[in-house]
Amino acid sequence: MKRFYQNATVIEAEGGFTVSLDGKPVRTPAKQALAVPSRALAEAIAEEWRRQGDTVNPRSLPLTRLCSIAIDLVEPRRDEVVAEIAKYAGTDLVCYRAEEPAELTARQHAIWQPLVDWAALRFDAPLAVTAGVLPVAQAEDTLRAFERAITAYDTPHLAALHLATAACGSLVVALALVEGQIDAEGAFAAAELDESFEIERWGEDSEQTRRRTALKADIELARRFVELLAPSPQ
Repeated sequence: MKRFYQNATVIEAEGGFTVSLDGKPVRTPAKQALAVPSRALAEAIAEEWRRQGDTVNPRSLPLTRLCSIAIDLVEPRRDEVVAEIAKYAGTDLVCYRAEEPAELTARQHAIWQPLVDWAALRFDAPLAVTAGVLPVAQAEDTLRAFERAITAYDTPHLAALHLATAACGSLVVALALVEGQIDAEGAFAAAELDESFEIERWGEDSEQTRRRTALKADIELARRFVELLAPSPQ
């Protein structure tokens, strides 16, 4: 799409901020105003638009895209999104450990167990951990605790959590990322622990590289989005 504007500016609006392109507000694909709760996020979105060249490349507007998803897709179907995220708690990646080799089991324990322990304390949601592939049932109280925690997020944070959970394949890792318990690099390392171990032994093919690059970008986007949502210091 050919660039159709000269300037991108941030405008304070009721309850938040919007981004304007030559005086016209940026809108979502569903034609809703792209309104965000923090100036930092609005400024970052405006910068995405300022950096466009002679053509506008939607792939280089990740914050704009995630904001649009929050407004158009997450807000009108919150209950469905909460349920979709909460399903991960029943079979969370970090609860399933290898029986061998010893190096892998030790790495899983070192990286995953602190996240399991943190989630138990943070959300009053202790998780059962098992070795092997047979499913382990999680307590109903634990599943309800995770669902309550997810429901408590506002729409922008819920959109970030949804993105992170899908990318990480783990609710626990995604919650730790969104809550600031781990950074994007730590989340990627936890989510891709098993595959990284295999790559160290056997190498990485081009398809793995593409997939892992995309997942890392999504994890980094979710974390940056949450950081930009934080209120500016007074």
